Amino acid sequence: MRIEQVKDDKKRYLSLLLLADEQENMIDRYLERGTMYVLEDGGVKAECVVTDEGNGVLELKNIAVDPAFWGRGYGRALIDFIVSTYSGRYSVLQVGTGDSPATLPFYEACGFCRHHLVKNFFVEHYDHPIFEGGVRLADMVYLQRPL
Repeated sequence: MRIEQVKDDKKRYLSLLLLADEQENMIDRYLERGTMYVLEDGGVKAECVVTDEGNGVLELKNIAVDPAFWGRGYGRALIDFIVSTYSGRYSVLQVGTGDSPATLPFYEACGFCRHHLVKNFFVEHYDHPIFEGGVRLADMVYLQRPL
């Protein structure tokens, strides 16, 4: 398994990016200013994008694992890589996600704690209802962990 930075043609991984953020114009808001990594293990299995949000905050904007490879530790491996790569350069790693039983326990198991909420984020910023694990997402839940 290896993790590599993607510097050019990040949209070649659009199918993975859309697993985590299902509206392409929302991805376009951060993809080029972000730093993208892919995890390869006999082919690309996962990706993530991080952005500098200022004041020592690094934000995990997108993380996705090919569904055929869920449960194999690839998502956690990407988060561990980000933590080790950016420790000492940033003070906090932050992630925003829907209030979903499918994702919140994953982030909490990776050392994140709930920090704040943005009411109606998914309702106001997406052109269609977003569902995850059978739950319609409305609010963005931000979680943070120290770096």
